Amino acid sequence: MKHAPLLYETAEEWHTAPQRRVLLFGMSGLGKTRSSALLRAAGWFHYSVDYRIGTRYMGEAIADNFKREAMKVPLLRELLLSDSVRITSNITFDNLAPLATYLGKPGDPAKGGLDFEEYRRRQSEHHEAEISALMDTPRFIERARSLYGYDHFICDSGGSICEVVNPERPTDPVLATLARHMLLVWIEGSEAHTNELVRRFDRAPKPMYYQPAFLLEAWQSYLKEKELAPEAVDPDEFVRYTYARALAHRQPRYAAMARNWGVTVCADEVAKLASEGDFNALIGKAIARRGEDAPPPSTAPQPPAPGTTD
Repeated sequence: MKHAPLLYETAEEWHTAPQRRVLLFGMSGLGKTRSSALLRAAGWFHYSVDYRIGTRYMGEAIADNFKREAMKVPLLRELLLSDSVRITSNITFDNLAPLATYLGKPGDPAKGGLDFEEYRRRQSEHHEAEISALMDTPRFIERARSLYGYDHFICDSGGSICEVVNPERPTDPVLATLARHMLLVWIEGSEAHTNELVRRFDRAPKPMYYQPAFLLEAWQSYLKEKELAPEAVDPDEFVRYTYARALAHRQPRYAAMARNWGVTVCADEVAKLASEGDFNALIGKAIARRGEDAPPPSTAPQPPAPGTTD
């Protein structure tokens, strides 16, 4: 498809804009939330898609899941039924554990695994919630300006944004809406970054969202390869098995989003950001590269820079 118009077509437009609005996307762990926090400290409005999902769209389901577990404990059951205690999710920008816990992992219930159909149902809930949270962004841009007086806006998207859009479709409703209101910026990682993310995930495997067809294929392949019944699957081992494949699945989708809808910066560039000025300069260079139709700086494998988690 032909590249969609950018909100800021030139570096000069970006640098002189009275209101700067950006959406960061890419693999989790490359600096989206760190960069957003840096800008929030400099006076930007920070909109976290995952936070919006976990509060507005899945908050009730998350809390109900906590209550369901609490009802298994006689003392807590009695207190809940008499309205003597309250159980809520304390999700924050920096702690999305309640959302991840609700998504869960499929497999052996004795190891905390979910029945695969229940797991797919929760995945579907997340899919719809993510689209809704992304489509809420224009309203929050206006709310941030009119209600709170923020001129600049940073949207910290989830790593799964590429799974809920079609970046090759010129009329994709989510991307078309986002591109009209913000500059979409891909934080591209190198092979070394990817390898480090895989090592980190192996140490502490976490729930994540997968594109439905990809998930079903991965599940069926795992059962066949390991010769296991669904209820015998170790949940952590399955998500470890799937993680690197998920990153490889997402990479071309991210690339298509940047090629057709936005601009690209490199994760090692982002890791060096220390101020709002650094960020503005980096985005200006990315827009200029797009205007020149030139590739971004090399992302040859190198050790991951410190402080790049998000």
